[in-house]
Amino acid sequence: MEVSKILHMNSGVGDESYAKNSLLQQKVICLVWPIIKEALEDFWSTQNIPTTFTIADLGCSSGPNTLMIISNLIKQVQQLHKDLHNKPFDYQIFLNDLPSNDFNTIFRSLPNFLEDLKTQIGADFGRCFFNGVPGSFYGRLFPNKSLHFVHSSYTLHWLSQVPEGMEIINKGNIFIDSTSPKNVVEAFYRQFQKDFSLFLKCRGEEVVIGGRMVLTFLGRTDEYPSNKDYCYCLKFLNLALNDMVRERIITEEKANRFNAPTFRPCPEEVEAEVLKEGSFIINEFQVSRIDWNFYNIEFDASNVFVDGSYNFAKGIRSVYEPLLILHFEEAIIEELFYRYRQIVKDEMSKRKCEFVNLTISLSKI
Repeated sequence: MEVSKILHMNSGVGDESYAKNSLLQQKVICLVWPIIKEALEDFWSTQNIPTTFTIADLGCSSGPNTLMIISNLIKQVQQLHKDLHNKPFDYQIFLNDLPSNDFNTIFRSLPNFLEDLKTQIGADFGRCFFNGVPGSFYGRLFPNKSLHFVHSSYTLHWLSQVPEGMEIINKGNIFIDSTSPKNVVEAFYRQFQKDFSLFLKCRGEEVVIGGRMVLTFLGRTDEYPSNKDYCYCLKFLNLALNDMVRERIITEEKANRFNAPTFRPCPEEVEAEVLKEGSFIINEFQVSRIDWNFYNIEFDASNVFVDGSYNFAKGIRSVYEPLLILHFEEAIIEELFYRYRQIVKDEMSKRKCEFVNLTISLSKI
């Protein structure tokens, strides 16, 4: 599976789009904002301040979240800049994702985004130069020593490819599960090591000395990936797919050939790659959790309460639907996610399910 050519979230602004179903990702960005703010303050207190501040959001996807983080970054930098200077300040902003990403939705939002910034900060806050950067961050994207601040949230658990041979040795699973053989776990881990090390090497060449990166992963807390807190959301999707295999709606052979190109690392695995690659030092490392039940506070457009399993299933669908359609075709999607929602609803009534987030703040050496 050539992930760089096919991976993207649901595009547009419709009911099933990522733009309308990325509340979890928004909450994660808000949760880790204190770490981002501290990284900016440290940069401002220790570096020669450039005339143009260059920001890259890697894995920006589409919808409001990438512009929310850019807005918060600009407002924070503007406040720091005003404390030292009283002249306009320029921003160079790079929004990166794979070429299949819906960049159009982002760029159509920019006029309103800039108007809102002027209202909040003042019309003379400076100029913003936006650039879309299509391409994999498992490779070079920017000139040498050109970036001051790099942000990435909920992207680095995606691998550049599924390890070879998973359709044979990981039968009945679409990811690492308790029934996966040890060599499956090892293969996915090796792919993560290769990808993350390359990510760090490339950013090490692109970030200025003293520049900052704040990265947030979907992760886990145990050392062995098949333990219970690893990946409930894909476990339940796997159950729904296997039910459809048993009922011969999907062939077993086709189901076995699908593996999600993801790996959720533990803190020790992330830290080991940073230390081994050597381009950055670790300033802070935080593990946080978000209970799936946060979806229960959501209401639909008619202000009617909607149970959390419905919103949760829509969120997962907005992420994985393009990959599933490509492999299984569109005809099975409604039935698959109907079953998925029923499984999620039942499991949420019986146990506490959480997303584990790993956030690491780094400085370029």
